[in-house]
This record gives sequence, structure tokens and C-alpha cells, in this order.
Amino acid sequence: MAETRVRKRHVLVMRHSPYGGALARAAIDMAMAMGAFEQDFELLFMGTGVLQLLDDQDSHQIGLRNAGRLLSSLPLYDVERVFVDADALQHHGIGLSDLVVPAEPLDAAAIRDLLGSADHLVSY
Repeated sequence: MAETRVRKRHVLVMRHSPYGGALARAAIDMAMAMGAFEQDFELLFMGTGVLQLLDDQDSHQIGLRNAGRLLSSLPLYDVERVFVDADALQHHGIGLSDLVVPAEPLDAAAIRDLLGSADHLVSY
């Protein structure tokens, strides 16, 4: 009898600003590692985490690697599903064209549905 494998839904939630501490970088590193090992997962940027996606970041002055540049390489890791909190984008005055990767905006109800449907949820 053939074994049927059910695909589990993994969601990685990015909640922290890119340069306020180590959590944002740890989440980016985890996303890159998961992609490198061909794990299927989706990313959700919420709250100040949406700032990680800004295209025009200059982190040279503070001596840190550019979070936006790192995230722009996600397609190389076969990361295809990126979601963003639409309310957070509006709050920070960010448009979808300002992001380093294409992202699907979600309202609060859609975010609840996404998080509720996850088999595995990792939040940074």
C-alpha cells in the first residue's frame, strides 16, 4: 500500500525591526537555512517586521548587513510565499512597490486564518 504524505504548513513570522536587535537577523538566517534545505514554508511580516522588507536601507553607518539585501535573495532559496501585514504597511507609509520581494498583503482576518491554518508556527 502506497504511503500518502500530507504536506504540512510551516509559517515563519517576522515581527521585529531590522536593526533593533538580533531577532530580525536570526529570523532571516532561519528563513535562509530552511530554504537551503528545501523546506516548504511561508513568511509573514507583521508590525515593525515590515521594515525588514524596505528596498532602500542603508545599514552601513551602523556596521550591520543590509536586511533588505539579504531578503532580496529569498527567490534564490525557492521562497515563493511572502505575506505582509497590510495594516502595518499603511501605518509605516510603505507601498508594495517599496518592498525588496513581491509580497501579498493580508488584512487582520486573513492573518488570523493563515496563522490558524499553520501546522508549525515560528515567530521572531
